[in-house]
Amino acid sequence: MEGLGTIIFQIRNIVLILLVISSNNIISALNKTNFEFIKASCGMTTYPTLCFNSLSTRAGAIQASPKLLAQTALSVTLHMTRTTSSSMVKLSQVHGMTPRDVAAMKDCIELLNDSVYNLKQSLEEMSRPGSKDSELVMSDIQTWVSSALTDEDTCTEGFKDDPKMKRVVRGKIVNVAHLTSNALALVNSYASLCG
Repeated sequence: MEGLGTIIFQIRNIVLILLVISSNNIISALNKTNFEFIKASCGMTTYPTLCFNSLSTRAGAIQASPKLLAQTALSVTLHMTRTTSSSMVKLSQVHGMTPRDVAAMKDCIELLNDSVYNLKQSLEEMSRPGSKDSELVMSDIQTWVSSALTDEDTCTEGFKDDPKMKRVVRGKIVNVAHLTSNALALVNSYASLCG
């Protein structure tokens, strides 16, 4: 009788071990699928490596959802744009800038703040549960993200007389502009599925 209890106990342990192993394999397979989905989706963007690197760490949350992918891309872009905006405010406080550079810097910060606002609007709208007119909603989101990209691209134009300052500002803005471009591509891709 005692031998039977030991055998049952051992069988139960073996079953538990097999369940843990198979659930780990399932999770591993799902993660691989999630990574493949992100990689394939990012392949349609202008900056696929940046896209994959910025989103792959969130593969578990994104799963294989085009909507979650677009939302996450907007969220990552919004965070980076806020960080860059703060960095530009600090840069604007550097002494020795010409009055023209100071004015250009103020314009650039204003443009980045506008970009933050547009990205925030897009993310909030995308995060809302179903809408009566999803085509109109997606059109608004696309317009806001496109406007954010234009703001970022315009930021460096005021520094054309100062190549050194233009290079510094561009170095800070380029990553945000590339992330925004990728987010727009992923939003456009999701919008095409909604239409």
